[in-house]
Formats: sequence, C-alpha cells, structure tokens
Amino acid sequence: MKLESKEPKGELAEKWTNYRSTLDLVAPNNKRRIEVIVVGTGLAGASAAATLGELGYNVKCFTFHDSPRRAHSIAAQGGINAAKNYQNDGDSVYRLFYDTIKGGDYRSRESNVHRLAEASRNIIDQAVAQGVPFAREYGGLLANRSFGGVQVSRTFYARGQTGQQLLLGAYQSLSRQISLGNVTMYNRHEMLDLVKIDGKARGIIARNLLTGELERHAAHCVVLGTGGYGNVFYLSTNAMGSNVTAAWRAVHRGALMANPCYTQIHPTCIPQSGDYQSKLTLMSESLRNDGRVWVPKNLEDAKAIREGRKTALDIPEQDRDYYLERRYPAFGNLVPRDVASRAAKIECDKGHGVVKTGKAVYLDFAAAFERYGESEALSKGLKNASKEKIIELGRGVIKAKYGNLFQMYEKITGEDPYIMPMKIYPAVHYTMGGLWVDYNLETNVPGLFALGEANFSDHGANRLGASALMQGLADGYFVIPYTIGQFLSNEIRTPKIDPNDPAFAEAEKAVDERLSKMVNIKGNQSVESFHRRLGKIMWEYCGMARNAEGLKKARKMIRELRDEFWSDVFIPGSTDEFNPELEKAARVADFLELGEVFAVDALQREESCGGHFREEYQTPEGEALRRDDEFAYVSAWEWKGFNEDPVLHKEELEFENVELKTRSYK
Repeated sequence: MKLESKEPKGELAEKWTNYRSTLDLVAPNNKRRIEVIVVGTGLAGASAAATLGELGYNVKCFTFHDSPRRAHSIAAQGGINAAKNYQNDGDSVYRLFYDTIKGGDYRSRESNVHRLAEASRNIIDQAVAQGVPFAREYGGLLANRSFGGVQVSRTFYARGQTGQQLLLGAYQSLSRQISLGNVTMYNRHEMLDLVKIDGKARGIIARNLLTGELERHAAHCVVLGTGGYGNVFYLSTNAMGSNVTAAWRAVHRGALMANPCYTQIHPTCIPQSGDYQSKLTLMSESLRNDGRVWVPKNLEDAKAIREGRKTALDIPEQDRDYYLERRYPAFGNLVPRDVASRAAKIECDKGHGVVKTGKAVYLDFAAAFERYGESEALSKGLKNASKEKIIELGRGVIKAKYGNLFQMYEKITGEDPYIMPMKIYPAVHYTMGGLWVDYNLETNVPGLFALGEANFSDHGANRLGASALMQGLADGYFVIPYTIGQFLSNEIRTPKIDPNDPAFAEAEKAVDERLSKMVNIKGNQSVESFHRRLGKIMWEYCGMARNAEGLKKARKMIRELRDEFWSDVFIPGSTDEFNPELEKAARVADFLELGEVFAVDALQREESCGGHFREEYQTPEGEALRRDDEFAYVSAWEWKGFNEDPVLHKEELEFENVELKTRSYK
C-alpha cells in the first residue's frame, strides 16, 4: 500500500491558497442531493457539521452524549493559539508553523502544519463573531498569554473555560442548522461500525444507547471527529466516556492507524491520590505563565514533606530547586509539555517528590503575587504599601486570570493554592496519533475523513499547548468544507445510498454478533477491572519512559488480558436495552486491541522523539535522541486480525522549509 499525502506542489506559503482556489467544487443545487455523516460533536465535529450544513449538504450528526455540547472539548481550559501578532512581539504565521514543527520534534507533515497556522487567524474572527467571550485588555482589545514551547504570546483565552466557550459557539452554529433542517441530530447514538460499498465509506451502524436498537445510516461519505484514545491508559484527563471505538472500527474496515505511540503526558495535573480513582484532573498549562515549578533541593526536606513534618512554606528560597529554570534557561517554566513532564519524573525518581506517593512537584505562585501586587500598588498610587497589601493585590490579579482553576484545585484537594503551592504531576492528556489522513483529511479509505484529535496530521510527536482547539476548529470550519469537495464532486450522479444494501446487513449482523458474544460470556470479572488492569500495563511500560524489554512484556500481557476479557468478563443485562455496562465493554474491547498496536509501534520506533521516549535513545543530558536517518516517517499500521501482527506502512516525511535539528530549549 503506497501512502500518498496528496500535498499540492509549490511554495509552502502559497500551497493552501492556490490549492483551495483550484479544488473541485460541488454546485449548490447538487449539494442538496448529497448526504454526509458526521460522527462526534466536539469542536471538530460540531464545526464541520454546522459548516457543511450551511453549505447546503444534508448532514446527519451523531453523538453518544445527551447533548452535542457535552462533548469533551468543553473541558479544555487554557486557550487557543492564533498567529495574530496582537502583542507585536514577533509572531507570524511562519513562527507558529515553525514552533509547531519544532514542538512536535520534527515528526509532522510540513504542508498540513503551515495550513493550520494560516487558518488560525480566521478562527479567532469566527469565534468573536459567534460571541465567544475572549479575555480582553483594558482598552477592549483581545488579550493574549503565552504557552509552553514558544517565546511569544499568541494564546487567546476565556479565563480557564476556553474550550467550553468555543464549543458553545460551535454548538450555536450547529443548532441553527438543526433548526433549519440542514442537519439531523442523533443524540445518544454510538457508531459501532463503518459500512463500505465498492471500497468507499457509505455509512455507519449506530446503536441507540437508550433502546439498544442497532440502526443503519447511509450517506455519500463519513466524517469522524471523535477525539483521541488517551483512555487506553484508564487514568487520564479525558472524560470517562472518551474512547477509540469509532476510529478503531474504521481500522477494522481498512483504515490505517498512524503513530499510535505518540501520546502526550501533560505536566500540570492534580496527582493521583489512590487506586480508587477513575480519572485525573488537569490544571491548565496557562498556569505555568505565572507559576514556578520546584522541588526541595535536599532529600531530607522532601522526605519531611512527604511524611507531613514540613510543608512547602518551611523550605527557604535557597533550598528550592527551580529545575526547569535551571535546566532550560531560555524557556524556563514554559518548555513544551513532553520536556516538562520528563523533568518532573526525573526529579521524583531521584526522591524529591512532595506527596506520600513521591509523585508530585510544586507549582508556586508566590513570586507572581508579589510581582503583580507591586504593579497594582503603583497603579493605585500606593507608594509605601506593606508586603501583606502587595500580596493581597497580587492575589486579586491572579484570581481575575485563573480564579476558576484555583477554585477547582481547592475543591478537589482541600488546599488553598493562594496560600500553599499547588502540587502537580504528569498525566496522560492527548494523543497525537490517530487515523492516517492525506492533505484533504481523507483516510486511505475513500470517502472516510478524520478531523481534529481523531487524525494524526498536525502535531507530530508532541502537541504544543493551546493547539488542540486550534486544530479542531481549523479542520471543521476552514479545511474540510473545501477538501471534501474533492471526493463529493465525483459523487453528484450517485443516488442516495440505500441502507438496505447487503453491505449494511453484513455490518449490522457483525455488530449484533459481537455484542451478543460479549453479553453471553457471563464471566466473573467486571469491565472496569479489565480497563483498570490494561491502564496499569500501559502506564508502566508505555508511559513517560519506554524500553524494548518492557514493550515486549506489555504486548504479551495485553494479549493475555484480552483473552481473559473474552472468556471471563461479566456484563449484566441484554443487548436490546439501555445498558451502559455493554457500552463500556465494547469500548474496552477496542482499547485491548489498540493497546497492542500501541506497544508494537513504540517498540518498532527505535528512537526518542517528543512524547515517545525510549530509554535506550537519549543524550548524555537525558534529552530525547532522534534518529532522523532511519525514522523520519509516519508509521501507519494496518490491522490484520485478532492474533496477527499488524503491518507497517510508511509515509516518508520531507522537510524542505525547516532544518532538521535537535530541539533545544536551553
């Protein structure tokens, strides 16, 4: 199988503009005869469904939530990047493109990334027009802050609720199209299979989660905006319902899964407090703008803190190790997520952790309170303000910027972060891998498109903070409405796809048999117990650091766990009713297959890059050691069967506009 990226020729900065102007089009009268299925209603899915409906296509949109606005995009906190250069600090489309390529450790496709940087500017205008309440400066101009991996301020935000506000904006647009009849909304429906006719994606099999009924839905093409697969680790910052099923069912139908081992570990999460937890909570990366990360220099101090004999306030300044500022002076606390996460792990592995488990570091805002307080005091004419007054004023500034995040932290931990430094530790957050797509965002299955986190295309081996919202909305609002025409322009003579076609009957039968087989196992172990055990294997051997021995062991353990699942899982109830446990079981079964391919991909990629850190490949300073001569390619895996080895297909990456070099944030 030859993977063709279908990148247009020409100068990088002109590729998208020229390509967009020469794409095949579907005339308005023909759009009315074409049906499109969109699965997922996060930022990518909702924006795509709304825009395609606005263009005149007949759109069927699916979500397993009770409302489209419940999609996990709503949980994003810190912001969305855009190359507006409002701060006049040197930003540009090219700099955003370069930061993204470099942040991804040179493992992404240049043309897709540059298009993303170009589209970023339009996203902000679109969101403002929808009424998204971005933060503003005193004079009314949109405010910006900085995020990890960059040296400019390009992140637009709405306090710590940016994802929520952007999703509500997309939801408004979607709701308008629903009310006009251009989009038919299917809430509480989950895609369980992809239907292909003559090699093309022509529909899906969905399960009505309220009744258990299997339904056939046909269309001229299918668009997946179904998010990532971080919950393969069980503990993650993703919502508990987030899963890989839609994408993985497409893999079973021939789509390729690209770079599954590229998983992002976010450095600023609330540490795990016990095995009873099913989810971890993210504290926005935006906090690293004003918080300083540190651990005690002395092992005795760290031990005393873990045992409750000391607190962070008992450690004098000279006995604190601000290790990110020490190791990476040029970027300090704003190094990329993969770098910050590994640095935290190194310090905790050395014994400097500050919670009972030893797995946490401090994120301290004391210096920011003083800095902002002094500025506020001057602006208010308080020339001789006391230190207490300065800190009070500074806390007010921080509250205005991050108040809801501080409140959330206190509710979860019981500690006041205005007094005690936050405790943070890395956790699984985002997956850079996903379905392989070409420049048109079309998979290797004709007529099947993947947007946002569901595809692999833009972030390489590590995503920069505030770029997930950017990609989801760029794909949905500004890319797929153009590129989908390349496929649909050849379908205007194709009549409505008939859901009674034998391909639909075959797919529905396969889904029914699979669900029935699960329910009838009548074993002794809960679905949750299998998911938790899989997560522990993944975190232990496929987490922040990996090695060949561990990855081989992980694959063997996952296979054994999968066999055990299919012989001893217990699922109450039946298939033809409301059955949340059956929903969960089908998703865990897919994770048990994906987990193996994940381990195979990580084992095959004998280098370290971004979020993929192989212990055998590191510099003397402990940084990632890439091997560009052998691994400058996308790994796209073809699923061959339950106990077969997946087959690797490669897309060689070409770098014509940036120089391949070792990342340095020092």
